[in-house]
Amino acid sequence: MERTVRERPAPSYATLLCTEDGGVLTITLNRPKSYNAFNEAMKEELNSALREASRDVAVRCIVLRGAGEKAFCSGQDLKEHRGTGRSLKESLERSYNPLIRRMREMEKPILGMINGVAAGAGCSLALACDMRIMSSDATLIEAFVRIALVPDSGSHWFLARLVGMGRAFEYAATGRDITADEAERVGLVNRVVPPEQLEASTMELARSLAAGPTRTIGLIKRTLNRALVTDLSALLEYEAAIQEIASATDDHREGVAAFMEKRKAVFIGK
Repeated sequence: MERTVRERPAPSYATLLCTEDGGVLTITLNRPKSYNAFNEAMKEELNSALREASRDVAVRCIVLRGAGEKAFCSGQDLKEHRGTGRSLKESLERSYNPLIRRMREMEKPILGMINGVAAGAGCSLALACDMRIMSSDATLIEAFVRIALVPDSGSHWFLARLVGMGRAFEYAATGRDITADEAERVGLVNRVVPPEQLEASTMELARSLAAGPTRTIGLIKRTLNRALVTDLSALLEYEAAIQEIASATDDHREGVAAFMEKRKAVFIGK
């Protein structure tokens, strides 16, 4: 696949950096002085950037990362609304919940490059990614209980499915730091690498996914989402219907032809 790096001049993105390289869109949360905490602008801009990416046929894989070396995302910026008495329910319904839904419903792979602390809503953001590559120096923290709040932005849903009810309760109720080694051992992240290898390892995986049959990968993501909320009999029927869609793609025909001709397949994501 031809690799050309292009800046994506998204309008009024004051809190994000977006670049594309060979079908991989990298979205960098860019508030390093605040440990990449979510303010209102960042929530709106990340929703917008992901919405644009879902529509852009040139984007075949997305990488989320944080600017600087200390944080992926430290969660909600508590200073922004201190003393305002805002409704957290309204805040979640307006910004965080649409963001998490968009990530899970987007039929393109999303990788989280966890370069530093991912806490609170930042931890939820990481867990909403399809795969997570984590620096050995990074930590995950379900920090909500530290300020007497419950996890939100999907953390209850992701935790229980990734690590089971016992550990999910432990992480949510204690709010303790989860080291990279523990996160990998219990299945919260896919792999842990030294900090100096994090970007190269993540981008290698992202480019591999972007070069794959991305329409099919999207169908896999759709089916796995369904598998979490249905029984086996219903899922078997759903798989059959999805397989019918996959079998009609150009990439399926190319994959079969490449296998028969003993060559590497060239997928176009259609």
